[in-house]
Amino acid sequence: MLNQVKARVSSVKVPARSRKAKRPRQLELSFPTWGGARRGAGRKRQGTRRNTPHRARPVHDERHPLHVTMRAARHLPSLRKQSIFVALRRALARTWREWFRVVQFSVQTDHVHLIVEATDKVALSRGMAGVSIRLARAINSVIHRKGNVFHDRYHSRALATPREVRHGLVYVLLNFRKHLGRPPGIDPASSGFWFDGWKRPSRSEPPGLLPDDVIPVRPSRTWLARVGWRRHGLIALHERPA
Repeated sequence: MLNQVKARVSSVKVPARSRKAKRPRQLELSFPTWGGARRGAGRKRQGTRRNTPHRARPVHDERHPLHVTMRAARHLPSLRKQSIFVALRRALARTWREWFRVVQFSVQTDHVHLIVEATDKVALSRGMAGVSIRLARAINSVIHRKGNVFHDRYHSRALATPREVRHGLVYVLLNFRKHLGRPPGIDPASSGFWFDGWKRPSRSEPPGLLPDDVIPVRPSRTWLARVGWRRHGLIALHERPA
């Protein structure tokens, strides 16, 4: 009898204690993401022109002037309209700092060209931020609107040689001949009236200038923009940007 009980007990299966219990599996939460390396990511293009890539800007050399282009958002009136241009000209006059200055400019229908100088990369960034804010406020104040004015980050190109600076000056000051097909002369929506590098200087006054207006540009401090570019000759009014 005792042997039968022992046999029954031995036949019962007991779970092995050495078997490890399964670890709980951690669930992953998925969140919606924006940007990144995926199809259709990034800032959407406005119009047919490609946006300026958001790459780190190169180190700025204070000896080199820069050609800067700022493009306005769509559905804005022409920036060359006299009321808007006068407001822009006054705003540019207030952007000067000891470490940043606009030395030449021109205003086209939907973009602005500048020749600027800055002491370093930080000064350039701060100076251009001030320019963007002041110009945007000036435009919005005239046309009674709110919102962004410049839809994309500005594009800049360092002018490192006398020839590059001369080409940059021709491109900025005579840009209206390229876009608007105007005859030779000084662009009234530019700093050409204050430019002293013409072969035949103009004696006329810029339109829309009031007695309390100040000069919107500052004298250059870099050798390239002050003296160096003149090695290749003064600029004639009949020249046309490439």
